[in-house]
Amino acid sequence: MSAPKLIQGYEVVIGFETHTQLQTNSKIFSRAPTAFGAAPNTQACAVDLALPGTLPVMNREAVQCAIKLGLALGSHIAPRSVFARKNYFYPDLPKGYQISQFEIPVVQGGTVSFFVGDEKKTVRLVRAHLEEDAGKSLHEDYQGMSGIDLNRAGTPLLEIVTEPDMGSSDEAVAYARELHKIVTWIGICDGNMQEGSFRCDANVSVRKPGAPLGTRREIKNLNSFKFMQQAIDFEIRWQIEQLQDGHAIQQATVLFDPDTGETRAMRTKEDSADYRYFPDPDLPPLCISEQWIEQTRAHMPELPRAMAERFVQQYGLPEYDASTLTQSPAMAAYFEAAAQASGQPKPASNWVMGELSKRLNADEIGIEAARVSAAQLAQLIGRIHDGTISNAAARQVFDALWSGAGSTVDAVIEAKGLRQMNDTGALEKIVDAVIAANPGNVEQFKAGKDKAFNALVGQVMKASQGKANPQQASELLKARLA
Repeated sequence: MSAPKLIQGYEVVIGFETHTQLQTNSKIFSRAPTAFGAAPNTQACAVDLALPGTLPVMNREAVQCAIKLGLALGSHIAPRSVFARKNYFYPDLPKGYQISQFEIPVVQGGTVSFFVGDEKKTVRLVRAHLEEDAGKSLHEDYQGMSGIDLNRAGTPLLEIVTEPDMGSSDEAVAYARELHKIVTWIGICDGNMQEGSFRCDANVSVRKPGAPLGTRREIKNLNSFKFMQQAIDFEIRWQIEQLQDGHAIQQATVLFDPDTGETRAMRTKEDSADYRYFPDPDLPPLCISEQWIEQTRAHMPELPRAMAERFVQQYGLPEYDASTLTQSPAMAAYFEAAAQASGQPKPASNWVMGELSKRLNADEIGIEAARVSAAQLAQLIGRIHDGTISNAAARQVFDALWSGAGSTVDAVIEAKGLRQMNDTGALEKIVDAVIAANPGNVEQFKAGKDKAFNALVGQVMKASQGKANPQQASELLKARLA
């Protein structure tokens, strides 16, 4: 493991709590729907409102989601877990407590591995527990008053808690991205951060190397990777400045303001004792059989980390390529189709991560909507491999296919006259003419200057209007200049 990165002589320590909204049709303890965007208070039933005489009933699908997450993260899935009441008063919490898990969570331990650049990192997980979401306070357009929307009250959540294993904002964002990929990959969360389906809280502290852990401040409800990085970086700088000025850090919950780029304290941070947890008397222990776990395991998709390792073994890809190509099931499927059809996995990887990803980002579309199919890309790679076209010409073909100017790779090649020159005799004449016209570059090359040779190759490509095979041109030049 590499040494911790120091900032102004301080070591940064970051842990995460992520609230993952589960993709269920109804709430965790009631039959009320969970669809986003409904009019306020139209999706809250008597159970969600905590009316007298109502009792919670566990949603089986929410438990199924927890089992899937535990299997995906290599966690221990508790055969018996317990629900507790987390007591606090807030206007959007109608019961005056939140049903959560405390002493015995359903998912225990596990790891998340990811890359920061070329370096592999692993974050240990403490737990993931099932709980219900609270409602939402509305402060806009209410003539100076606040409103309460209880549509979200009772929505099922898995709160995923890490050890404080991250040491920079880069690591924190990479972890969050990987976790986001996992929960969407296995289908337990839609991952929509703008709608609050995937919300991260970052616990940030700093300390001198070797010193005890510093006092943490929790940045709440980070719902964009960009803001996550900005918030953590600001908080790190702020805490270091406070300590350097001789001030003590007070444990607190803070919010990030994207407009100012700063965090601001919202309230002092509570400890678990402040919530007066006790077992919920209305809910029996949650019991999960080994048979249920194994049935779930049998229907799990190939996980991104396992798929990345297979790509390394099966296709000979670097780990970085394999990790990038498994960002989503759709991207992995696209790459694999192109690699198998072309028989050229590394070029397929390069095209998917390079030209294709650039176009998808520019057009703000997903790979599912790519305007060049995996079969077309495979054919394009095949024409490069068999020498029909150069890499430069291939980009022109890709452009035409993407814009709809051609239906097939071969049709575009013929229509644009991009086929490489395969007539050795014609190419030899061009090479001889270039040598005769550039005596200075010839002399510099013979004096050991490689740039001069590259200039000669460029002149051959120019004279052939880009149709010469660069490798063939280089070999002919070297033979003539030997």
